[in-house]
Amino acid sequence: MATGEARPGTARSGSQPRERLEETMRSRLGRECVYVPSCRFGLYAALRHWCPPGGRVLMSPVNDDVIFFVVLAAGLRPVQAPLNPLDASIDVDAVPEEVWGSLSAVLTTNLYGNPDPAPRLRERCDALGIPLFEDAAHAIGSEVGGRPVGTWGDASVFSLSKHVGAKAGGILAVADPGLREALAKSCDDLLLPRRTTAEVAYAVRPYAEAAVRGLRLRRAAWATLRLLGRTEREGIRMPLRPGELARAVASAPDLEAHDPWVRVDMHDYRLRSGRFRLGRVGRRLDRLDDVLAGCRAGTELLLSTRWAHPAGGGRPDGTQPLFRVPLFVADRDAAIAALARRGIVVGYLYDPPLDDYAGAEFTDLSPSPEGARWFARHALPVDPLRARAVVRVLEESGALPARAPEGAGPSRG
Repeated sequence: MATGEARPGTARSGSQPRERLEETMRSRLGRECVYVPSCRFGLYAALRHWCPPGGRVLMSPVNDDVIFFVVLAAGLRPVQAPLNPLDASIDVDAVPEEVWGSLSAVLTTNLYGNPDPAPRLRERCDALGIPLFEDAAHAIGSEVGGRPVGTWGDASVFSLSKHVGAKAGGILAVADPGLREALAKSCDDLLLPRRTTAEVAYAVRPYAEAAVRGLRLRRAAWATLRLLGRTEREGIRMPLRPGELARAVASAPDLEAHDPWVRVDMHDYRLRSGRFRLGRVGRRLDRLDDVLAGCRAGTELLLSTRWAHPAGGGRPDGTQPLFRVPLFVADRDAAIAALARRGIVVGYLYDPPLDDYAGAEFTDLSPSPEGARWFARHALPVDPLRARAVVRVLEESGALPARAPEGAGPSRG
């Protein structure tokens, strides 16, 4: 390597913090990138750029409700897709032709890093003349069709809160480099001024969380996080508040009107980032490949257990998912309780599916909801970095594997 040449996956040390983050992700993806304060904010900007208000967007019903509300905030109608029950990817062949013909866009989920069939979705979108958006929040390091997730869509969004562990930041990547400046300006226009209190809270949070864990004050920790607006869910889904939501939808596109739903668990999702925050995110991103290597080892172990279905392993694109590995247990609540007794908290659950959660007033219902319901009920998302501890607890608790639905099979890109 020539002197002064940047190492693959990193940016030159002399770059400004935001530019350095963008350069690092550009080198990973081969696409122009815009740093955004959160994945949800980047997705809103992309939807507003490509989709006229009133359009219909095909999406997965097993997804974070925040993403659902981002689609509504952009003035769009969510259309829930049928899913493969073993990996929660969109089942392309089960989407009715009349639904395809009604769409303005498709939004992938790539849940836990399990890729949606992006090559086939790309073909469909090209034939229909509509954009494909990739939500790659869980999927840095995942591949499909021999390419990284996030390189198939017209635009893709990444969360630096997940694998990177920065608890802040995101990336909006675009296929057409000529659109980068326009999207960067759109994002800049939507951002709110940075707040000193938010930057201070971000700076001290890791130390406060470490102290709480060391003192085993988990209840106090959750209470503190709720007070700071970092977690606002008593259950898996946030309260829908249908009357208030209907009034917000009537004013869409309007991010401000939907802010009570979009900001949940991340009140600074659209604040400008300070240098300290950007610097911490950059340092975390520099260690990403080491984190992914550890995740691959854990994923391989989890996919070898009796709770992993054969469809979850043996993918042509290598060992994945890398963010969480969905094991399938007959009694998930009992498994979660057994893990909690050992201090292992299970997150990133998406139950019930969005159409059951929101109803026909706010979304088009899936034509085949059974796959999503089975996955949402049985999937136990496991952090691959804690694979050995989780397997030990499941073995000791006698957790039984869930029986796969009849006719279920793997998705392929």
